[in-house]
Amino acid sequence: MFLVTGATGGIGRRVVRLLREKDARVRAFVRLSSRYDDLEHRGAELFIGELREPRDIEKACRHVKYIISTHGSRGDALALDYRANIELIDQGKANGVKHFVFISVLGAERGYEDAPVFKAKREVEKYLQTSGLNYTILRPAGLASNLLPLAETFRQTGLYLLIGDRTNRTSIVSTDDLAKMAVDSVTFLAACNQVLSVGGSEILTREDIPHIFGRIFNREPVIFNPPLFLVDGLRGALGLINPQAEKALGTFRTLLANEFFCTKEEIAKLEAIFNFPLEPLESFLRRHLSV
Repeated sequence: MFLVTGATGGIGRRVVRLLREKDARVRAFVRLSSRYDDLEHRGAELFIGELREPRDIEKACRHVKYIISTHGSRGDALALDYRANIELIDQGKANGVKHFVFISVLGAERGYEDAPVFKAKREVEKYLQTSGLNYTILRPAGLASNLLPLAETFRQTGLYLLIGDRTNRTSIVSTDDLAKMAVDSVTFLAACNQVLSVGGSEILTREDIPHIFGRIFNREPVIFNPPLFLVDGLRGALGLINPQAEKALGTFRTLLANEFFCTKEEIAKLEAIFNFPLEPLESFLRRHLSV
């Protein structure tokens, strides 16, 4: 039995689909307010609960042999990125889980003090590595699926908002590829007890993305490029009325201000371990945008 958290998210849905295509038994951890009909239709066992509740995590982990943690924090890094994953690891140990796959973030080890998600995921990484469980930690750069709403907006308007340095490099990974790696990690010996940086097949600049959109939709992009200090101003204003939102923007600012890409050597290592070629961003977008 596999337990997949974040099962209604971009990564989790793909993980559940791949596991069910292999006829694996899957327990999908979902919230009551989420949309999960497709997971049930695929034959997944639904566990409706809340990751903020240790009792729900304890119940969800019963009789589970593999855990794939894909959930995000929705702005609450302490409760969801950190505490929920620590509880999952502890319950994994208690239930004799054979392998724990954790979706972290590229750059988690860099010590970004102003980014709660990065800090939380790094602490979970360290806890998992010393837990005694077999593990695979996948550190993806940006997810291609996160660009789909931006691409649809571009399709309608031709506009693209690019905050900060246009030349910062990224290696956005196909979310389908990441899900396949997460599933294969439990059986591929070369992925066991590894921390792997995960990117796409190419190193891009942030300015390349609207031009990819332009090629896909055959229109010239209009790029708005406000400076990063506008985010700082917004954070300062939010801090007066909503400190939690100010903290969440710290992670957002970190993503905007820094480069997140895999080296060619890291990309080659991924392809060697998982034995498939990584998909270029433009290919992913064309498939999912039906272009």
